[in-house]
Amino acid sequence: MRVNLEKVVFGFFVLLAATLNFGYVIGDISNPALHNVYELYAAVAVNIIATILKFGDRTQIGAVQLATSLVASIQLIIATLVWIWASYVDVGGLTPQHMASVVSIAAGALLANVVSVVLLVVETVSYRRR
Repeated sequence: MRVNLEKVVFGFFVLLAATLNFGYVIGDISNPALHNVYELYAAVAVNIIATILKFGDRTQIGAVQLATSLVASIQLIIATLVWIWASYVDVGGLTPQHMASVVSIAAGALLANVVSVVLLVVETVSYRRR
């Protein structure tokens, strides 16, 4: 049995994206001290890498995985933009309301990442049956 390196790399980035996203979202939704901005940036970067790795897969499940990766990446980028806007543009600074918005948007990305992980498991299980 031969290991498919492409699948290993994609699986690694999908799982890393989900765990980084989970780590960022966990904690009191409105407390900025519990949500590290660098963890959010890392989640964005890893999600974008996972998305890029899915381009070119012409299977149906690959198309759905690409869609979930796109959703997660877009939501995390929006969450990052809200954080940047609140921190550097809004005169009130990063308020608990801003933080709640950022974490809520990132939680939506987490849901997309969970769907992506489930699809990865389904694809792996169905591959073994062939």
